Amino acid sequence: MNKAPSANSSRTLAHIALFAALIAAMGMIPKVDLPFGVPITLQTLGVMMAGCLLGARRGFLAVSLFLLAVALGLPLLAGGRGGLGVFVAPSAGFLIGWPFGAAASGFVMRRLSRPSGRALLAGAFISALVGGIGVVYVFGIAGLTLIAKLSVQHAALASAIFIPGDLLKCAICALVVQTVVRGLPHWRLAE
Repeated sequence: MNKAPSANSSRTLAHIALFAALIAAMGMIPKVDLPFGVPITLQTLGVMMAGCLLGARRGFLAVSLFLLAVALGLPLLAGGRGGLGVFVAPSAGFLIGWPFGAAASGFVMRRLSRPSGRALLAGAFISALVGGIGVVYVFGIAGLTLIAKLSVQHAALASAIFIPGDLLKCAICALVVQTVVRGLPHWRLAE
């Protein structure tokens, strides 16, 4: 006999879908195109927030759900892009790195916010920095070297243009996480 889904699993699915939709909504804000084929978008902020607020597993699933919708052809990326073609463009490494960045953000957030008792704001900023910049850039630089045929040094240098904006996104993510946790004390930061 099958059991009915629990309220907790229903809530988990709702959170995953909500963050996938949030990342899609952030794609409605116009992108800024750069000469080497990787646009500046607000969607990486959604990736950081998914990891920090949902935890590693659920953050990974939320971003993966979003990318599945993109792969199926929905024009959810900034600028109305979608379809399998975006996964062979110069920015493909960054996209592929998004779920892993969310997972890393969630993993670090759990380690910094629970056991150590560090300030939530600082923990969220560091978590977003590690996952949203560190992990995503590793994938992005690898994608630029493979797809755009740049050397690792040139790909890293080209990616450096994103760092100031992404640091700002880390700060915004930290503020959002702190606000959500204060406003919704029952919110669980990690699974």
